[in-house]
Amino acid sequence: MQGFGQGQREKVLSLTCMEQQELENVFALLLLGSFVGFPAPPTFLAVELLPFMEREMQILGQRAEDACDMLGQMMGTLGVD
Repeated sequence: MQGFGQGQREKVLSLTCMEQQELENVFALLLLGSFVGFPAPPTFLAVELLPFMEREMQILGQRAEDACDMLGQMMGTLGVD
C-alpha cells in the first residue's frame, strides 16, 4: 500500500509541474501576444510584469538565434531547452 501512495504522489507531482509550465506559457502569451497577433495588454501592466518573464525572454532569444538551425528547431518543438 505504501508503494501505491508513493506512485500516486509522483503522478500528481508530474501533473502539477506540467500544469505550471502550461500556465507559464499562457502568461507569456498574454504579455507577448502582440508578436502573434493577439491584442497587447496595457503597457504599464506589461512593463510591471516583465521581470517575471526573465526565463521566457531568455528562451525567446535563444530560439531566435537558433532559428535557422534545423536541429535546434526540432529540439525547441520537443521542449528541450
